[in-house]
Formats: sequence, structure tokens, C-alpha cells
Amino acid sequence: MTEEYVLRCVLMLCCVLLSANASNWLYLAKLSSVGSIRDEETCERLRGLIQRQVQICKRSVEVMDAVRRGAQLAIDECQFQFRNRRWNCSTLETMPVFGKVVTQGTREAAFVYAISAASVAFAVTRACSSGELEKCGCDHNVHGMSPEGFQWSGCSDNIAYGVAFSQSFVDVRERSKGQSSSRALMNLHNNEAGRKAILSHMRVECKCHGVSGSCEVKTCWKAMPPFRKVGNIIKEKFDGATEVEQRKVGTTKVLVPRNSQFKPHTDEDLVYLDPSPDFCDYDPRTPGMLGTVGRQCNRTSKAIDGCELMCCGRGFQTQEVEVVDRCSCKFHWCCYVKCKQCRKMVEMHTCR
Repeated sequence: MTEEYVLRCVLMLCCVLLSANASNWLYLAKLSSVGSIRDEETCERLRGLIQRQVQICKRSVEVMDAVRRGAQLAIDECQFQFRNRRWNCSTLETMPVFGKVVTQGTREAAFVYAISAASVAFAVTRACSSGELEKCGCDHNVHGMSPEGFQWSGCSDNIAYGVAFSQSFVDVRERSKGQSSSRALMNLHNNEAGRKAILSHMRVECKCHGVSGSCEVKTCWKAMPPFRKVGNIIKEKFDGATEVEQRKVGTTKVLVPRNSQFKPHTDEDLVYLDPSPDFCDYDPRTPGMLGTVGRQCNRTSKAIDGCELMCCGRGFQTQEVEVVDRCSCKFHWCCYVKCKQCRKMVEMHTCR
């Protein structure tokens, strides 16, 4: 083998590894400099997309701004839900945005895939309902009189379109692999669990019509839950996630609980393949593994946000810092609230 051939193979391997992570599309959230995604040429320049996602982008250019908002929504919700944990969804300026944490088959990766698939379904559905997209609008399949006696009217969220787009865009890498590897099966399962967190919690919103709000006639429509509720649901599934392994049942490869004494997981549960690291220490060899040195902790808590657990037994330091809060707020007619700024000293605890 010539040196040129070896170098070419190494470069090809690096490219494969760089694009091997199915969540690379989340890098769309970092592309604020691109501006609005309005033409097919822009699709070619978007980092983080595999070729089939670029093709979807070209066919559905008008949807891509919603996809980018979904990517940012997923990152924001991950950081909110994990704000008090050792791994807090810190992002990098490279791909994948969460580092190598999501390249392992851990429960953290399970959460990232679920919240990401849900966020695209949510953002695209919201774009449909707001009239932003020509390809979809309100869900007109919801109409007529309901068994409860109210009239279906208004703009029901077209969640079917949002879910279908999420499946085609987010799942494309796993489906191109033939769904044979255990990690592909894990990702596909968690993607679907994320979308079901929206589908299973659609709600009915109503408006009354009549003299003095008498509600002689009531019109209702179907609406998605707030995304914070979706995040809360997926976080609960993270806390109770099932460790699984791949087995062959007949001619089909499936994921089953590693511990046979555990009950089988449902379509709405999260599953994972590998135990999580402790996330205590910074590891320069593992991008995204930032450790907990300098992280703020709660001195009185016994939970994961408490100084004992957050700091991994290394201890913590305490300092007094000045904080500014709004106080003495008063409502003025009409119509604004005016507050004073109050300064106070508080103790802040950070991990050694």
C-alpha cells in the first residue's frame, strides 16, 4: 500500500466518523449566519446534513426554517431539563453539538434523540398552523359535531404533517442503514417515543359563543401541549429508561430488556444500550465531557443538584455575591408594571 492510499483511507474514515452521528443536523441551530433558508443552493451549504437530508431540504425548502427552530428548541429544552445534572447539555461549536456524549448508546443520548425528533414535529406543526407553509395548514380532518356536543372549528394543529416530516427528516440515517444495528434500533425507538410525547398529550381547546359569554355554542379545536410539558414528559421517561440489548426473534432483530425480570418497555418509553459515565471529570479526549469543576450546586440538597453529588465528593467553595432582583412592583393604570431594583448578598456554592 502506498502512503497516498493510506492517507486517502484515513481521510475517508475521518469523514465517515464526522458524519456518522445521526444528530449532526442539530448543528442547524448554530447557523445563524446563513439567514433564512429560502433556496436549494442554501441546502447544499448546510453543515450537519447527510445527502438524503439535503435532498429533503431541496424538496421542502420552505420547511427548513422551522426545522432550524426545532433544532434550537431541542437544545434549549435539553439544557433546561438537565440544568441541575452533572451533564447539562452544554454545546460545542463543532459536530455533534453535544460532543461524543451522544455517540454512545447511553440514556443521555436517548433523551437527545427523543427531544430532537419531538422538536422538529412540534416546530413544523406550529409553522403549519401559523400559515407559514404552503404545503400544509390546519388539520381539516377535525370537523363536524363531537360526541360531547361541541362543534369542531378553529385551527386544529396538523400534528400528522409535523410527525410525518420529523420521521422522514430525522430518521433518514437510521432507515438508510436498514435498521439492523442495535444503535439504529435504539435511535429509531427513541425518536418515535419523543413524537408520541406530543401525540399522546394533544389537548382540546374551546371558545364559548353566546350572549354575555353564556356558552350557548362552544367551538373547539385540537392543540399541541406546550413544549415545556413535552420536555417534562420525556425527562420522566429518561429517569425510568430501560437498558436493552438486541436479540433475534424469528427473522427480526428487536430490542429487549437486558434484565429479563424487567417488564417490556412500551413505545413511549426511552431505551438505552450502554451505562452512562459519571460525568465528574473533564476529559479532553471526549468532546462534551466537561466535568463539574466550577458548577454551581445546592448546599442543602441531597439530590443530584446537591454539592455532595454534583461535586463528586471533591468538595465545594462558598463565596458571597451580590444579586439584583426586581422588587416593590406596582401596577400602573394603564397598563404597565413598574419595579424597583433591589440588591442583596447571597451565598453561591461552586464545585472544586
